[in-house]
Amino acid sequence: MTVSIDTPAPELPNARHGERALGTPGSFSPDPRPAPTGRMIFAQARFETRLLLRNGEQVLLAIVIPALMLIAFTAEPIGTISGGGSRIDYYAPGIIGVAVLSTAFTSQAIATGFERRYGVLKRLGATPLPRWGLLAGKSLSILMVECVQLVLLMVIALCMGWSPHGDPVAVLLLLALGTAAFGGLALWLSGALRAEATLAVANFVFLIFIGVGGVVVPLDKFGHGAQSVLQFLPISALTDGLRDVLQHGTAMPWGPLGILAAWAAVAIAGAARFFKWE
Repeated sequence: MTVSIDTPAPELPNARHGERALGTPGSFSPDPRPAPTGRMIFAQARFETRLLLRNGEQVLLAIVIPALMLIAFTAEPIGTISGGGSRIDYYAPGIIGVAVLSTAFTSQAIATGFERRYGVLKRLGATPLPRWGLLAGKSLSILMVECVQLVLLMVIALCMGWSPHGDPVAVLLLLALGTAAFGGLALWLSGALRAEATLAVANFVFLIFIGVGGVVVPLDKFGHGAQSVLQFLPISALTDGLRDVLQHGTAMPWGPLGILAAWAAVAIAGAARFFKWE
């Protein structure tokens, strides 16, 4: 004859009085449920920012080159300044536009292109973080890096005698729309082309925009026909708008803001239509 003895299941330390913790909801530590979406987006943004700042090439493109351009173009008498004024008052807004271009467009396009090539985006898309949250984290990371850029460039410019004017709200609107336009173009480019092609096109566009976007050479130095076209480039609208506010004290540059808003709408729509995760 076999006698069976029922052995009670062991209780976990966190069990409530009179209740076995085995199988009780909430008894797992750490909590296996995903974190709130906002916390996941912020964590992804911090990760993206640290990753960018650890990459020497990205730091060179996003921080070092704009700072060196500001010092070089202001110190050396390259060309003449339209409308008078000091060289630092003219070049500081333009270099701020270059900083936004380098981070929101060139750096993001190259990084995202190679993340897609190596399957990083595909794996991140399978995590509890929604895909729109991943893109939001990338955008927040861009804003973090731009804050570092702006502080550095403003300190250098102020040390070189810069005296900015205008409404800070107008400056923030220009920077926000410029970031949205360049960020949308970066995702559109990196999601539609191969990584190597993205690398080449992003660097080529970066150089072209610096050359013909009113950053170094004023637009009025070009022919009337070319000027009427170049003024509608996003980098031209951004630099012209920043100069209108910071150099000339314009309250709200509606023309550049409208151009940037149109570019942002088209770029974001294109990115949503053609971006591929793998």
